Amino acid sequence: MVDELNQHQLKIVTDGEEQVLAVQHGANLRRTLLGAGLSPYATLTRYANCGGRGLCATCGVSVDSGEPIPIHWHDRIGSRFGYPRLSCQITIERDMTVRLLTDKWVWGRRDLARTRRTASDK
Repeated sequence: MVDELNQHQLKIVTDGEEQVLAVQHGANLRRTLLGAGLSPYATLTRYANCGGRGLCATCGVSVDSGEPIPIHWHDRIGSRFGYPRLSCQITIERDMTVRLLTDKWVWGRRDLARTRRTASDK
């Protein structure tokens, strides 16, 4: 638990590697991931997404611990079936561990997610 200035510990797991960030209370998970050079998107949706408005369901992550209560309709339905949570709709209010999904089905196609942004993504 990170106490300084009302911060939380965000552990991000991808491809067996872990990265830990100190994150301000109330930060948006999608924006935090992108700001750290990590992407919740698959290759196809890196540019073709809704920009964090909860409309396209392409920024899904698995929340391993510290899961917030589902507020968005997609997350409420998905939580019943164990589907990924939309990172754009998660506000970080406690310590949490999220797993970036590297194998996604996007628009009916299998796509391997690019978890690290390249220089052209910035």
